Amino acid sequence: MTSVSPTSPAGLQAPPSRKTLRKVAFASAAGTTIEFYDFFIYGTAAALVFPVVFFPALGAAAGTIASFGTFAVAFFARPVGAIIFGHFGDRIGRKKTLITTLLMMGIATVMIGLIPDASTIGVAAPILLVVLRFVQGLAVGGEWAGATLLVAEYAPKGKRGLFGSFPQLGPSVAFALASGTFLITNLTLGDKSEAFITIGWRVPFILSAVLVLVGLWVRLSIEETPVFKNAAKVTNTSTKLPILESIRRQPREILLAGGSLTLLFAFFYVGTAYLTS
Repeated sequence: MTSVSPTSPAGLQAPPSRKTLRKVAFASAAGTTIEFYDFFIYGTAAALVFPVVFFPALGAAAGTIASFGTFAVAFFARPVGAIIFGHFGDRIGRKKTLITTLLMMGIATVMIGLIPDASTIGVAAPILLVVLRFVQGLAVGGEWAGATLLVAEYAPKGKRGLFGSFPQLGPSVAFALASGTFLITNLTLGDKSEAFITIGWRVPFILSAVLVLVGLWVRLSIEETPVFKNAAKVTNTSTKLPILESIRRQPREILLAGGSLTLLFAFFYVGTAYLTS
């Protein structure tokens, strides 16, 4: 999504109240928490149970590789989601776009928890898994930057960086929730027990429906950003292809930021997903 300058005529508006700012900050953090909870529980399940549930015929080693292959699908989908939802965020607004990403993530996550195993529906099981994981990647690709932009456009002058940090709290809280949910389920049903392999791993995915409803309620309670609303009244702030405009104007910044985050994500997911196996 393209940010509108707070110093432009389109960006002039009465400052939001402190109550509104607190609500927006909470909504942005809650939204990323829920999205990344859904994203992270997949990594844990891919390490612990997916090789047995969806790739039993491949054996332990090949099944684990195939399982992490489905995990990787989302990382190809994330930049695609960022491009798609960045475009629609400029067209229809930040709020509507973020509600869409939240629903996409929630529906895909619950459906993953409901997929029959490979012994029941055969090769259709891993195919459905890949499709739904791709949808998860699309959703989180549009969520992260979109949530940051939403709260930054509400921020008082000189505090965009501070308010932009609130959505970044979400992944940390989400990781704790995802790990805690699996830990409780595992301790309750037993490590590698038949109950855990059959039903237990599905619990964190299905419970996501409750979190999504909470996140939807929070997001529906806030208004579209004043910056976007005022800009839409004055002029068309969107371009046909924002990604091409961004690459043309700031190629160095995109490569630098993308390269830096690639290193960060590589270390993070090696630790949280691969080493779990």
